[in-house]
Amino acid sequence: MALYHQTVDFLSDSWANQRTQLPLLAVSGASFTLGLLLRSILSARESTQTVIPSPRARILNGISEEENDNLPLPNDVLPGARDVASPYGSIRVYEWGREDGPKVLLVHGITTPCIALGGVAHALVDRGCRVMLFDLFGRGYSDCPADLPQDDRLFATQILLALASSPIAWTGKDSGKFCLAGYSLGGGIAAAFASYFPQMLSSLVLLAPAGLLRDSQISFQSRLLYSRGLMPENLLGYLVGRRLRAGPLVTPKPGNRKLNVADALTEELPSQTAGEIQLLSRDYPHVNIPAAVAWQVNNHSGFVHAFMSSMRHGPILSQRQYNTWARLGEYLSAQNSYSSTNRGEKGLGSDKVHILCGNSDAIIIKDELIADATAALGGNVAFKFYEAGHEFPSTKYEDVATYISKLL
Repeated sequence: MALYHQTVDFLSDSWANQRTQLPLLAVSGASFTLGLLLRSILSARESTQTVIPSPRARILNGISEEENDNLPLPNDVLPGARDVASPYGSIRVYEWGREDGPKVLLVHGITTPCIALGGVAHALVDRGCRVMLFDLFGRGYSDCPADLPQDDRLFATQILLALASSPIAWTGKDSGKFCLAGYSLGGGIAAAFASYFPQMLSSLVLLAPAGLLRDSQISFQSRLLYSRGLMPENLLGYLVGRRLRAGPLVTPKPGNRKLNVADALTEELPSQTAGEIQLLSRDYPHVNIPAAVAWQVNNHSGFVHAFMSSMRHGPILSQRQYNTWARLGEYLSAQNSYSSTNRGEKGLGSDKVHILCGNSDAIIIKDELIADATAALGGNVAFKFYEAGHEFPSTKYEDVATYISKLL
C-alpha cells in the first residue's frame, strides 16, 4: 500500500523538476519520444504474456543448498512449502501445524511476500493451530497472470485454490471451518472473501485492513495509476519499477493525512530497533522484510504488473469496497438477530469482525477506520489497537497470535 503512494509521487516530483528545465525538454523531446516508441516496440512481446513466471524456475534451478540458504527469500523459508499448479500460474503455499488444531489462513499485503506474516504463523502454531499462507499472484514464488485484473474475483479464486491443495479438509461439513486473517491489502481481500463465503469461516480478523481507504487520502498525482491512457503503459511500468527498486527514502512524517512524495514506502518495512528481535523464519533468522521485498522487485518479472493491477482493481478504496463491507455487515446483523432457539448453524461463527491496527498507522487512520468500519459493518465489529504503525503484524506477532488464538 505504502509503495503505491511513493511511486506516483515520485512521478509528480520528477515532473515538477522538469518544469524548471523547459528549454532542455524542448531540445530532448524528440529523442525521448523516439526512445519511448522503441521501448514500446521492444516490450510488445512481454505484454502479450498470459502468465509471467515467478523466480522459482530461473533462480532455484540448479543452485546449491548453501546458495539457497543465503537467499533473501529461501525456497523453504517457511515449513510445508509446496507449489500448486493452476490455470492462473503456479501458487506457492506453506502449511504446517497440528492437523487437528484450529485452522488459520493468513493473507499478506500488497508489497511483501507472505513471509511478512511468518512471525504470526509460527506463534499460532506454538499455540496448537494449523496455519496456511500463500504468496499472492506476482509476489514471492507465485506466478503472475498478466491478462487478468487483480480484483476480488482473482483473489477469491486464489484462496480457494490454496485451500483445495491441502492434504486435510479446510472446507466442508467436517472441516471445523477456519479463521481468515488478512493484512493491509490482504485485509481487504479477506473482507471481500468473507462477504461471499461467510459459511466457511469460524472468524474474520483484519490487520490494518485496506478496503475502506478514503479518496481524500489519495493525492491527485496518485490517481495516475488508476487511469489508463494518460501515459504509455510500458513507460509507467518502467518508472514504477525504477521507483520500487530505489527502496525507502525517508521516514513517514507523523500526522501527514494525505500521503505523498516518499512518505509511505517504509510502512510495510519494519525497522529493527535495539533489543527487538523480528524472527519471521525460524529456519532462516537472517530473513527480513526489506531484503525480501528488494529481492522480489529485482527478480520477479510480474511484481510491478501485480502491484499496479492491485492498486487499480484491488479491494483498497472505500468507493469500490463499501458495499462489499456493508453486505458482510448485513449478513452478521441478520445472523445475530436469529432467535436463540434457532437450530441452524451460524455462517460466520464469530458474531463480529475483529480489526487490529496501529495507533500511529500513517496508511489506515485510526479515527477514520473506526467510523467507516463501524458504519459499513452495522456495528458488528470489535477493535484492538497497538502502539505501532502499519507494520505491526511483523513486529508484534506474539500479541497478534494471542488475540487470534483467543477467538479460536
